[in-house]
Parts: sequence; structure tokens; C-alpha cells
Amino acid sequence: MTAVTDFVHVFEPATEPDAPTLLLLHGTGADEHDLVPLGRILAPGAALLSPRGKVDENGSNRWFRRLREGVFDVEDLIARTAELADFVKAATVAYDLDPERIVVSGFSNGANTGAGLVLLHPGVVAGAALFAGGAPLQGREPDRVDLSGTRVFLGNGAVDPITTIDQARLLAAQLGERGADVRVEEHPGGHGLPPETVERAREWFAAADF
Repeated sequence: MTAVTDFVHVFEPATEPDAPTLLLLHGTGADEHDLVPLGRILAPGAALLSPRGKVDENGSNRWFRRLREGVFDVEDLIARTAELADFVKAATVAYDLDPERIVVSGFSNGANTGAGLVLLHPGVVAGAALFAGGAPLQGREPDRVDLSGTRVFLGNGAVDPITTIDQARLLAAQLGERGADVRVEEHPGGHGLPPETVERAREWFAAADF
């Protein structure tokens, strides 16, 4: 059983009454502090829960192992995502969070992990705002879970050399086929998070009314 103390993490309580919780998943080489400023922009007043990935790749924090650039260790991804799902459940109890109002947001490796959380553990989060992420189960078709009521924002670069736009579009299709309400925002850049995409995501979050 995973405990909330099993992950190094930052928790900031909500500053607005009845605010949702944003689960923040950093990219490769970052840590639990990296996306906290983004969380404050996306959902002002929300509680912020930002853990650190447990995989060490040559000194860089990650959420799951990869075999080489762009090729995931899918079995490790599945196992690590299950552990993360248990952490979210433990944090819900420890911090008295509303389990039906948790939204995951991640960048790159964190976005892939967030996508895995949505596809493999439906109901753990109510929605997702994922940036520079793609279909996480490379070469495998996810189970036909019911994601009705799950709202997802995907922000990706059209010329991203790390997460190709084809992988991003495949993720959008997989989510949509399972009933998720998906908004896709493609920008002309690469593997980054431009201000315009952040603003579109902020507007989406406010309109979604989590």
C-alpha cells in the first residue's frame, strides 16, 4: 500500500473555497517544484499536489524508465502509474481532498504519465491538462475503459522532435474513443510550452468548472 510519504512532494492547500486540486507531474530532469508556478496560473486558488518521479536516469528525475530516447519501457510505465494512482488516493485522505475534483497536469514525461493515469486508472482524476505528451502505451491498444465525463486539454507542438504530433493525435483519438471530452491545441513550435498555449489551457480550465 502506497503512503503519501512514499513520494517526495510539495502540497499547497487551496486558497479559494471549494477549489479543485491540480496534480502536477514534471518533465525529465525537473522536480516537484518545477510546475508549481504553472499550476498557480492554470487554476488560481486550487490546491497543488506536486510529487517527484522516482526513476533516476543518469541523475535526472523521471516517472518511468525508457529504453532509449522516444522508446518507453511500457511495463515500467504501467507499474509506476499504478503506484502514482495509489499515491493520489493516499493524498486525498491525508490532505482531505475531494477525490472527484482532481485534475492532472504534466509536461513531456509527466504528460505521458498523466495520460497513462487517465487511460489505465479511470476515475482517479476528473480531467487532465497535458503538454508535449503523447500516447503512453506505445504499440499497445489501451483497454476500452469508460472516460465519459473526463475533460482533457492537450497542448502539443507541430514540429516537436521528441513527442511527434502523430503520437499526440493518437492520444487524442484514444481518449476520444473512450468518451473523454478532448480539446486539442497545436502550436507551430517544438517540445515546449509557449505562453499562448498556457493561456488557452487556463481559459479551458476556468470554463471546465472542475
